[in-house]
Amino acid sequence: MTQTAIPFWFLRGGTSRGPYFKRSDLPEDRETLAEVLLAVLGSGHPLNIDGIGGGAAVTTKVAMLSRSDDPEADVDYFFAQVSVEDRTVDFKPTCGNILSGVGPAALEMGLVKPSGDETRIRVLAVNTGARVEAVVQTPDGSVSYEGTAAIDGVPGTGAPIYLNFMGVVGSSTGALLPTGAARDVIDGIEVTCMDVAMPMVIARAADFGLTGHESAADLDANRDFYARMEPIRVEAGKRMGMGDVSGSVTPKFGLLSKPKAGGTITARYFMPKNCHPTMAVTGSQCLASCMLTPGTVAEGLFDAPEGNPALVVIEHASGTIEVTVDYSNDADGFHLRSAGLMRTARLLARGEVFVPASIWGGH
Repeated sequence: MTQTAIPFWFLRGGTSRGPYFKRSDLPEDRETLAEVLLAVLGSGHPLNIDGIGGGAAVTTKVAMLSRSDDPEADVDYFFAQVSVEDRTVDFKPTCGNILSGVGPAALEMGLVKPSGDETRIRVLAVNTGARVEAVVQTPDGSVSYEGTAAIDGVPGTGAPIYLNFMGVVGSSTGALLPTGAARDVIDGIEVTCMDVAMPMVIARAADFGLTGHESAADLDANRDFYARMEPIRVEAGKRMGMGDVSGSVTPKFGLLSKPKAGGTITARYFMPKNCHPTMAVTGSQCLASCMLTPGTVAEGLFDAPEGNPALVVIEHASGTIEVTVDYSNDADGFHLRSAGLMRTARLLARGEVFVPASIWGGH
């Protein structure tokens, strides 16, 4: 055989899409695994023409699942971000949108059995150590994908999937504010370096001469902005204790501005070489936490949401995303207990995907 067949499930999770694998069906060593994933997605071509990627960062994501040995988790979720063109695989971050499909995929794979009309699945995101409870609709003992729940960035409606994120503060750096300050100044720009679910460097759009309401396409066409932003991100990564991040997709970069469509705040999220067409689930938690933490660059841009848990509505390039934040803010500082979101997912295909046997001959 000149090709190796690998079982896979192909799902849209939130506003991302990609193959979901059983971890046991893939090579153990990280170097071979990376080569396999590059071949699966077709990285190295802007259209991913020789693979099943979609030519955009939100469609070159991979989830690898296994039963968890952790007594407080049912499923281990190992994530990989595969680049579109430069043939790199980043195993450092996680992805909350792809996480939306982990519960359904685990049920489809038989890693978890359905239990009643709703199945609660405890997920361990092994890249970052984050723990998430996914609530999946399972009437009649199988995953339901049809429903009336809608999320911006995805056409139509589907069955709701509820995600409750816990233990996400300091997911990569060990601290809410890895630099020790609510604000830092880098190259003349005030930023907040924060680590909640995803390490981020957050700034005000106006400080870059932007409104913050530009479309993703307009921002991607503004290469002067990227030329200014990237050195700031790299320096922030060093200050956050993440080392040289020039070749990594983390920390992500975010811009904040005042809302204009009834939301709490407006944000643009960068991955970081292009603008996310909607909003990352992990990024939304970090941005919401930035708003609720005193002294950050978000101050003065929004009216504080009432109550606790607080409902934060983030306006993004394609609509809005809602984050429910359970937190405390007292003399001991800001403490995030959990962040909840509603997403949808859909199984698009399942079967076998093929890679050249010269890359991996299988188990």
